[in-house]
Amino acid sequence: MSFVRTLRGDIAPADLGVTYAHDHLYCVPPLWKEKHIDDFMIDDVEASIKDVELFKAAGGRSVYDATAIDYGRDPRALKAISDRTGIHIIATAGFNKAIMWPGQMAGTNGSFQAWVDAHSRAEIRDHVVRELTVGLDGTDLKAGVAKFGTGYNTISDGEDKVVRAVLDAHKETGCPLHSHTEMGTLILEQLAIVRAEGVDPSRWTIAHVDRNPDPWVHRKAAESGAFLCFDGISRIKYHAESVLIGCIISLVRHGHQDQILIGGDIARRTMYRNYGEGGLGLGYILASWVPRFVEEADDAGFDGKALVDSFLVANPQRAFAFTA
Repeated sequence: MSFVRTLRGDIAPADLGVTYAHDHLYCVPPLWKEKHIDDFMIDDVEASIKDVELFKAAGGRSVYDATAIDYGRDPRALKAISDRTGIHIIATAGFNKAIMWPGQMAGTNGSFQAWVDAHSRAEIRDHVVRELTVGLDGTDLKAGVAKFGTGYNTISDGEDKVVRAVLDAHKETGCPLHSHTEMGTLILEQLAIVRAEGVDPSRWTIAHVDRNPDPWVHRKAAESGAFLCFDGISRIKYHAESVLIGCIISLVRHGHQDQILIGGDIARRTMYRNYGEGGLGLGYILASWVPRFVEEADDAGFDGKALVDSFLVANPQRAFAFTA
């Protein structure tokens, strides 16, 4: 029987409701903290709660928080946000990407890179399994997704080891998988590793696919059964919203509507409404983007409302479920 592992316990997939598939509700990335890049410090529980309330008011019920240990996760803070707002939060095991690894790893005398270098693939697997089945960072709060990542058109030796260790943790636990792709690169290269390790791609979500708005790459990835997460919505500095919607509609035309996920990847103070910067905030996708998408999908000959229900409700129920 499948279930979704949240910070408030395991729930039935149907209990997720409207779900953002990639965001950061609280994170203090060690490397960016060391470099005094304040915009990345999502470190105010009260401010985050106010934005979550915007998400709830627009109909939101659950969030996958994609913050791994190397990006400064705090399971206690996330649990507090979940308890006080009533939303379900899915936390992250595993790692993000090697460019974050010069940062200090809490509980050690060195960096994340030193820790990865010093541990075998099997030891990293065991670490990730503990995060999923015992608890995160000395707590009994368990992660519900295992994450790996790669760099911009590069896969370092350490990243390769972590990718394979996370896939091993999936084999042991049946957990859902999530991957970071830097600017949407190496999607098909990650897929090759997933396949080589004997893992079913339909258990895996690929993040940031919209940073590389290449319909052919998206289609080839989708043909494997993987989920594709469009999490750059509102980031016009990368691509116009019409480009992202065009990529989504292209996937729908090819029959992949059941593999599309939506998130905001909000990870900057300037993106939040309530961190003093007046950004679009966590409510933007549901309140503003969804109506636009429905209109454009309807104009293209599809049932926009039904597609949104798939992207935000039905698809997350499968993407975030543990399986035997």
